[in-house]
Amino acid sequence: MLNIHNLSVSFGGEYLFEEISFRLNGGDRVGLIGKNGAGKSTLLKLLTKDMPYDSGTIATEKDVKIGFLRQDIDFEQGRTVLEEAYQAFVEIKELELKLETINTQLAERTDYESDSYNQLIVDLSDITQHYEILGGYNYEGETEKILQGLGFKRTDFNKKTDTFSGGWRMRIELAKLLLQSNDVLLLDEPTNHLDIESIIWLENFLTNYSGAVVIVSHDKMFLDNVTNRTIEISLGRIYDYNKPYSKYLVLRSEMKQQQLNAQKNQDKEIQQAERLIEKFRAKSTKASMAQSLIKKLDKMERIEVDQDDNSVMSLRFPISITPGKVVTEIEGLSKSYGENHVLDNLNLLIERNSKTAFVGQNGQGKSTLAKIMVGEIEYEGTLKLGHNVEIGYFAQNQAEYLDGNKTVLDTMIDAANEKNRSKVRDILGSFLFRGDEVEKFVKVLSGGERNRLALAKMLLQPFNVLVMDEPTNHLDIKSKNVLKQALNSFEGTLILVSHDRDFLQGLTNKVYEFKDRKIKEYLGDIEYYLEQRKAQDFRAIEKKNEIKITKEKPNKAKNSFQDQKKLKSLKNKLSTIESKIATQEKEIAEIDHQLLMNYDKTIAEDNFFENYKNKKARLEKLMKNWEQLSLKLDES
Repeated sequence: MLNIHNLSVSFGGEYLFEEISFRLNGGDRVGLIGKNGAGKSTLLKLLTKDMPYDSGTIATEKDVKIGFLRQDIDFEQGRTVLEEAYQAFVEIKELELKLETINTQLAERTDYESDSYNQLIVDLSDITQHYEILGGYNYEGETEKILQGLGFKRTDFNKKTDTFSGGWRMRIELAKLLLQSNDVLLLDEPTNHLDIESIIWLENFLTNYSGAVVIVSHDKMFLDNVTNRTIEISLGRIYDYNKPYSKYLVLRSEMKQQQLNAQKNQDKEIQQAERLIEKFRAKSTKASMAQSLIKKLDKMERIEVDQDDNSVMSLRFPISITPGKVVTEIEGLSKSYGENHVLDNLNLLIERNSKTAFVGQNGQGKSTLAKIMVGEIEYEGTLKLGHNVEIGYFAQNQAEYLDGNKTVLDTMIDAANEKNRSKVRDILGSFLFRGDEVEKFVKVLSGGERNRLALAKMLLQPFNVLVMDEPTNHLDIKSKNVLKQALNSFEGTLILVSHDRDFLQGLTNKVYEFKDRKIKEYLGDIEYYLEQRKAQDFRAIEKKNEIKITKEKPNKAKNSFQDQKKLKSLKNKLSTIESKIATQEKEIAEIDHQLLMNYDKTIAEDNFFENYKNKKARLEKLMKNWEQLSLKLDES
């Protein structure tokens, strides 16, 4: 579908990535990963021709349709949910306007015998036929079906899009992509602002999608559940393996260890050869042998070990002072936005050192309660903060509060006080803003870099209660891990609003679900909550899956003998290759031992270096065959 060859992009004279190549085929579900600022979003924009590249080619098969779900959605004000979803059908809507114009003219005109009137009738017939072929009589029903599948109710269809939260607007944009029947889907952080149930729905859809998908995401569990291939951008290069994220990490580590071992053996070989060259060069009788060794070294392809970008931010949330036993007590709390009742008569008690997660669908009031607790919005009812409570708050759109025209350093200095102003550069350094990077303007930072700056800015204020609303949005996986470790070590009270299951695992011991203006308490971690919710609300889905599996069983039974035969053949081949690898490795190890024990005698054997090199080449070939067979076996 898409073929990317020797693609290079640079900014300010430095390459973001250089001469990268890969191909996308139908059925590929690629997880595009890398650190913040590595170039993931840039690559997606290049594939959609939203921005130019320096060199290389992007070849697309004829008539391939590409859909792009961007991080930032920009809806036109005033449209309803249905009207916005209908924007997926550009050509159908254009034909509707033409049909309306022709029908109006036919109704108003009376020159029935004229050539122009007859032409209108011909045009009406042609356009109507084209309209029907494009699905003009079905698209409204299909739109409603997709919207309902994404969680919208019929009562939502005629509401304005600007009355919905960011997560719901993301669903509208996703519905438009699904309705367009694209061949390639490019999804930039699709789980940002989506609740857990929506993520599970999206996982199911993408798993069954027949086209190619490229996903930029920092949700490890989402990547593992959806993708079958991983492409990592690191230090201007890409690493491409047909494995989901977690399996890719294991394979990449194994491959790097093999490279290190091979490089170590090669270094020994080179050092021994160089010693011999130095030894033989002075003797006229062995000068030709020295020249031969020199030529071999010149021709030798030096083994390089892949370099990893292991730089991570350093984060620790210090507690200011110890608060009272009760952090906050809420009684009869309600909140409405006009006729939209979000929270109704809530009662909640949060105690010191508790670790609490707020979960639930978007628009159910999680962020609203967080804002109420930190005093950002008004409400009805009673909310009391405990003795000595000092709240640190990270808003869902915290990065948007940063002034784009300020530098990173100025942003921090302006937020600091006399006591910690001298520590600003140290704090920035621990968040990976070092050297000249502190002079960058905020507006040129990536989403993840802005989030890191917002986190750094938080540390300039004292707190013992930490309220964080979707803190992992835009953070790369390594930064998320650092943040999770810091929150695990935080000795104060933690309240987390998050949809990231992997991030929440092991981080909280109590879950409050927000639903229908109420909250429900679950005394356990996020896994316990999900188990309870699936038992209560996903029974219908599970029953459908059981029916589907039952129907598919007869088809699988027909091919069971062939499948077993094929599986047995693959296992036999794999076993044979593993045996050959073991033999080859043993022979090479014996030669290495001989070299150490009696080097001069060993290399004096006829064609020693040639034979040694051939054995290593055979081992490398066997390893590649083993990897290919292992992949086939995994897919069987």
